[in-house]
Amino acid sequence: MTYEYLQNYWWLLISVLGGILVCLLFVQGGQSMLLGARSKERRDLIVNSMGRKWELTFTTLVTFGGAFFASFPLFYSTSFGGAYWLWILILFSFIVQAVSYEYRNKKGNVYGTHTYDVFLFINGCVGCILLGVAVSMFFFGAEFTVRRGNLLDPGSPVISQWAPTHGFEAIFNWRNLVLGVAVLFLARMQAALYMMNNITDDPDFFKSLKQKALINGGIFVVFFLTFLALLLTAWGYTVESNHDYTVNVTITPYKYFHNFVDLWWAGATLLIGVVAVLFGLIKTVLSKHWTKGIWFTGIGTFLAVISLFWVAGYNDTAFYPSLTDPASSLTIRNASSSEFTLTAMSYVSIVIPFVLAYIAYVWHSMDKKKLTPEELENTSHKY
Repeated sequence: MTYEYLQNYWWLLISVLGGILVCLLFVQGGQSMLLGARSKERRDLIVNSMGRKWELTFTTLVTFGGAFFASFPLFYSTSFGGAYWLWILILFSFIVQAVSYEYRNKKGNVYGTHTYDVFLFINGCVGCILLGVAVSMFFFGAEFTVRRGNLLDPGSPVISQWAPTHGFEAIFNWRNLVLGVAVLFLARMQAALYMMNNITDDPDFFKSLKQKALINGGIFVVFFLTFLALLLTAWGYTVESNHDYTVNVTITPYKYFHNFVDLWWAGATLLIGVVAVLFGLIKTVLSKHWTKGIWFTGIGTFLAVISLFWVAGYNDTAFYPSLTDPASSLTIRNASSSEFTLTAMSYVSIVIPFVLAYIAYVWHSMDKKKLTPEELENTSHKY
């Protein structure tokens, strides 16, 4: 396998992990509905339903970060080290999620159930929005510079330097927030569809979830179409390496539109994904009692996300554009690990299908038992 092939292969794996992560954010979407639930019984239903899957989301997030660190370490050090406040807020929101599921209904809980419900709500909202902001930076860039020669400076061996606000500027960039809000309402729509499939024998709750799916799905469509319009009209960086090892960085109008045209399979994947999401949502809303919408929207979400990763990294595109110094922009060529590291990890990646099969098995085993209001108090899996 050539070095270029390995770089493309690992970007593909990063895309797959990113797609799985966004699909599993329905857990956060469900948590964001907690404070709007009318009764303690409804809140318990939501927490028990989401609580059976939160570990999968958390594990996928960690795996996604670990894979990025191993395969594209320059991105990891630049983004995670520079956009400190963005990533620390994401990390903190997921820490309070884990703590909440552990202690929400534990004996001796001195803070009360409501406190941990607020923590879960914070993770549901903050986690989704800020992860959307982080992904949006792949397209709309960030304020950083990379100076590899600094490694030889014993007084300041830091190769990447960020804006003085260290990630706050990305959070309050309105274009980034468009995708962040879209991710939040996608997760809320997915949560409603998941609970319609997961919780039975509560007609009133089912009707309420159908309304939530329609409202949140409609808001998601508006923000996602806005993001697509911004993306397809955005300027991007085309990075080409010369035979003398110099690099040309060209600012390209409508770069991502051209990527969808050149990488026709990415455009087709995005289209299929969008159609699947709309089909799952519309059929659920129009049908009297159809509960399979989560599978269509989940698969559609996965396809849409991986297609966005493809146009962000392939076709000589800078997947992390520098707004301060275009020459510092990161690509899958200049940000990757060594050929030896990528080769060794490629053999390890063979186990990924087995891991996915295990996740599917665990998912199926967890969902064998449907949750009903009557069984809620007696269930052994209560958070």
